Amino acid sequence: MAKYEMMFIARTDVPEEEIDKLTAQMDGVVSGAGGKTEKIDKMGRRRLAYRVKKQREGFYILFIFEGNGDTVREFERRLKVTDAVIKYQTVRIDERAKPEVEKKPSSERHAAPPPAAPEAQSGTETASQS
Repeated sequence: MAKYEMMFIARTDVPEEEIDKLTAQMDGVVSGAGGKTEKIDKMGRRRLAYRVKKQREGFYILFIFEGNGDTVREFERRLKVTDAVIKYQTVRIDERAKPEVEKKPSSERHAAPPPAAPEAQSGTETASQS
């Protein structure tokens, strides 16, 4: 199973209880399709960069879940028919693309940089021909 991030924006005139009900319903879609929800983050009310369906603000919700293509298709299908949702986007998280951070002991990370190499002496310059 692959890992996905699903961000969707709900209208701001929708009550908080309905948004909670919507997130519970979408969590049920993921678990019903054999997936696993890792995180649900209600990011709150924010101003949109441009108008979407005559709305200037939206309530942002982020889902991070594991599933397959059928899970994503069903999730998106449900969002399309839900009137409260004005926009959504799904992104697959590729575990192989994450940069691996080298783990160095803390003493090496905070140590001073190595000394610079000595510079060449000015007397060893070659004379140019005229």
